[in-house]
Amino acid sequence: MTIDTNTMVSISDANKSFSNVARIVEQYGSAVILKNNTPKYIVVEFNSANSGNEASDAELFAVSSMVMKRNSKAYQELAK
Repeated sequence: MTIDTNTMVSISDANKSFSNVARIVEQYGSAVILKNNTPKYIVVEFNSANSGNEASDAELFAVSSMVMKRNSKAYQELAK
């Protein structure tokens, strides 16, 4: 995940002015709240919250390949 530096807000600034966080979400689609200078929370619009839960075909292929390599001996035994 890439983070646009324009969307980063410290947790103390978010506490002081949540409306600023909401404006960032409106403009960029998300806001990243930092705690101790480390990304800790992501704020997104409610309607788009579920859209990021789907894996792309490339991600699924990569995971599938990794699992098949890791378990190749078991797959060979099952194929007999």
